[in-house]
Amino acid sequence: MKEEDHSQIQHLHIRSIIHDAFKVYDTDLRSISKKIHEYRETAYEEFQSSKLLTDFLENQGFIVERHIANRPTAFVATFQSSNGNGRTVSFNSEYDALPEIGHACGHNLICITGLGAALALKAYLTSEKKTGTIKLFGTPAEERGGGKTDLINAGYYKQVDMNLMLHPAPRGGGAFIRYLAITGFDVEYFGKAVHAAASPWEGRNALDALISAFNSMNALRQQLHPTARIHGIIVNGGTTPNVIPDYTKGTFLIRALNVDLLLTDVKPRVMACFEAGAKATGCEVKITETGLRKDVKFNQVLAERYEQYAKIQGSEILSKEEQSKIALASTDQGNVSYEVPAIHAEYRINPNTNMNKESTIGFHTKEFEVVAITEEAYLETIKASEAMAATAIDFLEDDLFAKNVIDEFKCSVVQ
Repeated sequence: MKEEDHSQIQHLHIRSIIHDAFKVYDTDLRSISKKIHEYRETAYEEFQSSKLLTDFLENQGFIVERHIANRPTAFVATFQSSNGNGRTVSFNSEYDALPEIGHACGHNLICITGLGAALALKAYLTSEKKTGTIKLFGTPAEERGGGKTDLINAGYYKQVDMNLMLHPAPRGGGAFIRYLAITGFDVEYFGKAVHAAASPWEGRNALDALISAFNSMNALRQQLHPTARIHGIIVNGGTTPNVIPDYTKGTFLIRALNVDLLLTDVKPRVMACFEAGAKATGCEVKITETGLRKDVKFNQVLAERYEQYAKIQGSEILSKEEQSKIALASTDQGNVSYEVPAIHAEYRINPNTNMNKESTIGFHTKEFEVVAITEEAYLETIKASEAMAATAIDFLEDDLFAKNVIDEFKCSVVQ
């Protein structure tokens, strides 16, 4: 038998094991996705979701560490083969919902992608008596602050050789979609309160300071790179119109194509806008940065292998050119991608749009929450999860592939 024929048969055998594992756990995965969708637990409040997952994983033979990184709803579940360590692959499960609109980002599905892949790899290592270690990270609060950064700071991602995760999308997917770097600010202005009619000249208007900062940022947008974004809201604009406000607060997010552009270009300009608001009105300003999420440095070797398997599974994958035009959102998976080889691949779950066309259903909408619990969404999730599991097995089994993944990561980090 030719070597390439043997390799093809081996790949078919591996994919068969993965597929069978997902069939075995089909009822469990459906149930978990449905329950988490119903729980609708927001950032760092995912107590029911975390318990549901950790109890289930423990019952499946994983060693579970709960309450990790000083986060009560974070966890890591580990399965290690009985015949040695080998390489360590990892997946992420997210399970936080958005306020008011629930799982409008499909984290009930993201949750079972990581869970399903971990279970499939356990089935493979056990049945084939192979060497390797699997870690599933339970990462809370992706929608606010990012639980993955907590795990990074606590050293958990240093325990693994690579990390894979998936995200549902309303259009065709892929593993080369760009995610923007982002950081946030709470900005407070302190002025002097006086009667707004009797003696306004004696006051220092903290609301004027905040509005001035907004106006400066609006003027700044024209000079920013097209992929840069600034968002802000007024959290506290004063208490009554007949008193000059002595305190106001705004919350802001800024984004850029990569972390270098964010920190060296966009951030200094926006900070100048905050400072200018204070100087123009004679107020004091306090600026508190609320957390940095880096852009995703997708590992090209992992990304290409995942897309290869995803196409075999029947997932709709956009061309690299189409994917390169998408740079809209941000994720704490970006921080992970600076620590270990990683991908953050998207897959389509919306049945009402063509692969290459703009969807009428967007992320963070009530419509997306509805789609995220449909049969179509579940089936597409399983396809993508099987492709992710196959990619992870290749990393465990293929020394050259693993070396190429690690070498590419080292080069990308240096850049």
